[in-house]
Amino acid sequence: MPRIIFATGNTGKMKEIREILKDLPYEVVSMKEAGVTAEIVEDGTTFEENALIKARTIAELTGEIAMADDSGLEVDYLDKAPGVYSARFLGEDTSYEVKNRYLLEKLAGVEGAERSARFVCAIACVWPDGKSKVCRAVIEGELAKEPAGENGFGYDPIFYVPEYQKTTAELSLAEKNEISHRAKALREMKKEFLA
Repeated sequence: MPRIIFATGNTGKMKEIREILKDLPYEVVSMKEAGVTAEIVEDGTTFEENALIKARTIAELTGEIAMADDSGLEVDYLDKAPGVYSARFLGEDTSYEVKNRYLLEKLAGVEGAERSARFVCAIACVWPDGKSKVCRAVIEGELAKEPAGENGFGYDPIFYVPEYQKTTAELSLAEKNEISHRAKALREMKKEFLA
């Protein structure tokens, strides 16, 4: 079975990705599972640029189809920070517990629509012949007042989805894969393989 190598080592992310792409006639593997080690410098200024940098690097190293995502949280009150720096926000090795607490403290006393935020995801795919495609999707919501939920990862415990009245960490995997930024972008990319 041909493979798609996904440029991530994040097991939470791989679980979501595999679930959404499971009906494609490809084995979806992480970089680690493919035995690929590469230091990829994400120096793009947009989610799209960073996703393409990652996918292109892996495709060139392996000669196989490579996908990558770059995603993050934009908080309107903080001029869309942490944005493209979401993973590196407050330092490479800072835990999400610390990052989440920091963001909640920054929005202490901020109410209602001023707490608006979104998760953004850009999925890039690069084929061995050099062809590439990028799909972008968002999920709108707001910053919760307190972290809640055990599911998900990263900023999920503080991202509140009003129509579900839950944070993305309180959603089941099935619910999250219906509405998340990554799920929407992956479903859009999937059309490329089913066309």
